[in-house]
Order: sequence, then C-alpha cells, then structure tokens
Amino acid sequence: MPNPLRNLLLIGAMASLAATASGRAQDRGGVAASAIDGVAGTDDDRLFQDQNGGLYRLRGGRYEPYAGRVEFGRAVPDRATERRPAPARQQLAERPVEPAAELVTAGPKPGANQLSPAMAAAINRPIDDGPIDYAKAYGPIADDAFPVAAFNWKKANPAFLRQEIAYAGSYEPGTIVIDPKAHQLTLVQANGRARRYGVGVGKQGFSWSGSATVNLKQAWPDWYPPKEMIARTPKLAREVDTLPSGVGVPGGTRNPLGARAMYLWQGNKDTLFRIHGTLDPGSIGHSVSSGCIRMINQDAIDLFSRVPVGTKVVVLN
Repeated sequence: MPNPLRNLLLIGAMASLAATASGRAQDRGGVAASAIDGVAGTDDDRLFQDQNGGLYRLRGGRYEPYAGRVEFGRAVPDRATERRPAPARQQLAERPVEPAAELVTAGPKPGANQLSPAMAAAINRPIDDGPIDYAKAYGPIADDAFPVAAFNWKKANPAFLRQEIAYAGSYEPGTIVIDPKAHQLTLVQANGRARRYGVGVGKQGFSWSGSATVNLKQAWPDWYPPKEMIARTPKLAREVDTLPSGVGVPGGTRNPLGARAMYLWQGNKDTLFRIHGTLDPGSIGHSVSSGCIRMINQDAIDLFSRVPVGTKVVVLN
C-alpha cells in the first residue's frame, strides 16, 4: 500500500473524542501524571485492534487474538472460544502493560474522511520553522481542539527547553533519537541540524532501549485505565466517564496523555510505549514514568506536526 494512503488509514483509525469532553474546563483538574504508572490487569470484555484490523484481548498481561462474537465494540462470552488457546507466535506482548499504553480500542474503522475534530485540527496546524522564541513556543494555545495552558519556561532548566542545535551524529534526517540519561529527545534534521526537546523517561525498572517505529498518531487521545486502577484510586474514579469504547478519561485538558500521543511499535508488535504530552510538565528532566516518553504539551504538539507515521525512533542504552 502506498505510504500516503497507509498513513491516512492509520490516522483515521484513531478513537474519536467524546462529544461531552469539549466542555471540560482546565480548572477541573485532572488525573495525576503518576496515576498512569503501574501495571494493568485483565479486562475480559474489552477488545483492542492492531493496525491491520486484528482483534485482541488482554489476558494475564498479554494481548491474545480474539475470534469470537462482538457486540457494541466489546467481546461476547463464548465458552468454546474461551477454551481455544492462542498460538504463541501471535502474542503481541510479553510483559505487563502500562495503563496509558493501550492499543486502539476496537470498533469500526473510519475512512480518511472521518477524522475526529482533534485530528483534523492537529493535521491542519502550521509548523513554525522560524527562530525559537520561548515566549511564543511555550505560550498558551487557544486554537487547538482543547486549550493548552502556557508553560512557565523561565523557571525551567534550559537544558530541557526546545532548541535548534548542530548535529554531527550518524542517524539519518527524520530519525528520533532519545537519550534517557540526558532526558532529551532529538529529531534529526537535514544539513547537520537537529531539534532537541527535554523529556521525562522511565523510572528505575521501567527503562528500555532499542529501535521502534511511530506506527500510530493521535491528538488528544482518550485513556482507558484498567478497572482495577479505577477501583483503588478514588480520585481517578471521580474523573472517569462512560465513553463510546468503555470507561475512561476522555481526551482533553485533564487527560494524563496530554495533547498528543505517538505510538511506538517494533515490526508488527506494539511496544506499549508512547511519546506523549503530560499534565505534569515539572516531571520533564526526571525518570518518572513506566517507560513512556513524556513531553511538555507544546513540545509534543511541535514534534507531532513534524514526524509522519513510519518515523524511526532510537532509544539509546
């Protein structure tokens, strides 16, 4: 399939924002960023969908293929299906799942002309290639699907602010290179230049390294925490709503995934790691997550606009 068409199909497969989410105000607060750090449990009836349309269920920390009946986007119990073991070669994950890192929730795949308002706004956002003016780069954003509050860049460590730098490394233009020790993400550009951002990375025991690919992109993504997390977190229980794909936090200003998310895959497997915005910009420059790469929302928006589906991502050891 030609890359442009494939990219449109992947973008079109993103979950739509709930209509009720648009009225959420910034001052309602939100789920603490630390709430997304943990291990998800099993959710028997929720279905997930890979980029090829395959359906899966999360069972014991693994995504197992599902071939049973589906009603309203959820699995219908079938004893015969329950007893049939999944082939080992088809399993997508071997480790516990980060709650913030779900696959696209199963449901009808809309076409490229059915983008959510958030994705349409993200795709149409112009890219600013002029000199970086921090007052402008980190100022409030009012013309996106949801408002983004200004970031107080004057109190931040300059090492973690967006920068244009010289680049003499070996990676090709268009590659994202993440240095967890330096807490920096670099987008390699042409002519010996690069764009560098500060990031928050995985805390001890959740760090990772290797190569991946941006296989999906989503603006203002919904977040579906596991039922176990909702039950044990009173604040989270007050924040979740009933969404078209289940119970979760709708995309918006109180969602811990922030304004943008880029989903990282290795081959045909979801790594369960993401590059995404955050409600807690103070965590940038620290090792705080369950392996995902956090960015200041303004930086996540900037990076999202510059990298297409298929972008190579290298996480250094």
